[in-house]
Amino acid sequence: MIALYLSPLYICVCGYLFWHFVKWSGAGHSCFEKKSVRVILAIVYLGVIFSILIAFLMEPSSLQRKIQLFANYWLGVLLYAVLVVAAADIIRLILKKTNLKVKDKLFSRTGHLAVGTICLVLTAVFSITGILSARTIKMTDYQIEVDKKAGNLESIKVILIADLHLGYSIGNWHMEQMVHKINKEAADLVVIAGDIFDNEYAALEHPGQIAETLSHIKSKYGVYACYGNHDIEEKILAGFTFSSDKKKVSDPRMDEFLEKAEIKLLRDEGVLIDDAFYLYGRPDYERPGRGIETRKTPGQITKDMDLTKPVLVLDHEPRELEELSNAGVDVDLCGHTHDGQTFPGNLTIHLFWENPRGYLKKGDMHNIVTSGIGVFGPNMRVGTRSEICRISVEFL
Repeated sequence: MIALYLSPLYICVCGYLFWHFVKWSGAGHSCFEKKSVRVILAIVYLGVIFSILIAFLMEPSSLQRKIQLFANYWLGVLLYAVLVVAAADIIRLILKKTNLKVKDKLFSRTGHLAVGTICLVLTAVFSITGILSARTIKMTDYQIEVDKKAGNLESIKVILIADLHLGYSIGNWHMEQMVHKINKEAADLVVIAGDIFDNEYAALEHPGQIAETLSHIKSKYGVYACYGNHDIEEKILAGFTFSSDKKKVSDPRMDEFLEKAEIKLLRDEGVLIDDAFYLYGRPDYERPGRGIETRKTPGQITKDMDLTKPVLVLDHEPRELEELSNAGVDVDLCGHTHDGQTFPGNLTIHLFWENPRGYLKKGDMHNIVTSGIGVFGPNMRVGTRSEICRISVEFL
């Protein structure tokens, strides 16, 4: 329901941008001052700003998928257009209060055109940079030491990925790029820390092809995953969900997809790998999913484990860090935060998470949070990176 409450604000913001566009374009050419031209521009603009709602109301189809993808790009462009134009207005307002001679030129017809051009260029630079960044997967290295014996193993190479958000924005092309990079690493273990899907299974284009691509991930001990808060079936409107009496759970087709992809899903359960170390996959903190009412506490997780062996935990959200450390967990691998995904989110994300991205030592436990592979909402990354984490774990 939040989306409905915020819709007037969204419309006002879009109107604010259109007003500036009309003013600046009119300063550039007299044809944009004609009423007929402005009406046409307004109709096209309405189609753009309501593309989010149009895609939401349509039944799944190729056309609906294209409109939703366009809407995801639009959300990113809108964000940076608002930031840039608002900054320009603030600067112009400040200059208007001064006695500088330049303010007369700034508020002239030529000045309006210059400001509009600068705002357009800056918005384009932010948007294009963000789109390219979201499509480029980089490798991030971590080296940690665990003061435990792991059978005959002296070390292992773990590949951590998360937040694939397979759906409208992320498809097989991205997965091929990711799998290629992973397979170059000759990993001992590959783990996926949740949000494999982007809420709607129907959003996947050619799911069989994507599952086939993921099944080619090479790893000595296999590929394991846990579910995140978006691995459930529900409609999303501009990043917001709608309240419902019906319990929101994962689509059974999601489980079948993972089986085809040869990814082992851990639902509040652990495995002892090579009689050397434990790997435990937790259900999501907010939405534990189908068949799980309340997830186990950190103490319950390790209760029946031999804690002389290393314990690795896969948890979508980086929560309960101190509790996990006290329970004897050695390595906690997470995602969820996207590191804020887009500026200024990469600055504010630190207000909400103890470890929004990267490495944190909590007691004797190593916590690593990845910014993820995919995107949620705006199909962009500005100030953050799409990443694969390459973790070298040495046992002492």
